[in-house]
Amino acid sequence: MKKTRIGLIRVLTTNDPEVLGLHGNIIMDLFPELEVITHCIPGQPQGVFDQTTEKQAWPKVVALAQEMATDGLKAIVVSCAADPGVRQAREVLDIPVIGAGSAAAHVALSLDTSIAALGITDNIPEAMADVLGPALVASAKPAGVETTIDLMAPNGKKATLEQAEKLKEKGAKILVLACTGMSTIGIAQDICEELNIRVVDPVVASGFLAWYVAREL
Repeated sequence: MKKTRIGLIRVLTTNDPEVLGLHGNIIMDLFPELEVITHCIPGQPQGVFDQTTEKQAWPKVVALAQEMATDGLKAIVVSCAADPGVRQAREVLDIPVIGAGSAAAHVALSLDTSIAALGITDNIPEAMADVLGPALVASAKPAGVETTIDLMAPNGKKATLEQAEKLKEKGAKILVLACTGMSTIGIAQDICEELNIRVVDPVVASGFLAWYVAREL
């Protein structure tokens, strides 16, 4: 079976091939028809975690997307819940550009209209909030987590689970992860199993849309 090639941009700068390829591997495991080509932007070893780092990231994302698009890709995923550079890249590319944040928000909204968001910032990314609108009933971040790197610390998963439980107690029917670093630590399955709540993972959501695009093109 010939696979459809899509690109994936990580906003976490890393030289570790395992870390770099992790999000692409998640997508390929779920959607074996896809071949994911992954690159990361330079100069952001802590990724995107506030407005300043988002502003630093988006021009790099656009430049990398333009470079990658010349390689015969059918779509590009920006694997960051803030969707840095997604709007700008769409303006200059002819192929679909999928933001992980807005993808997750749209999937969550298709499942229910009572949604809580769990991210790493005090307020969830605008790219997600704009989609969710009044369906967003609560949001929070894990204690002691300020960047995606903190999620990978020994206490990162425990703190994330604790905050997820608090959000469920606020009446949400769906929990959407507002940081792709949570995909990195594989927390969605743990939350589903321990708290019995449906969780939308942003990397999986963006992979699903890329798969859909690949079928249509």
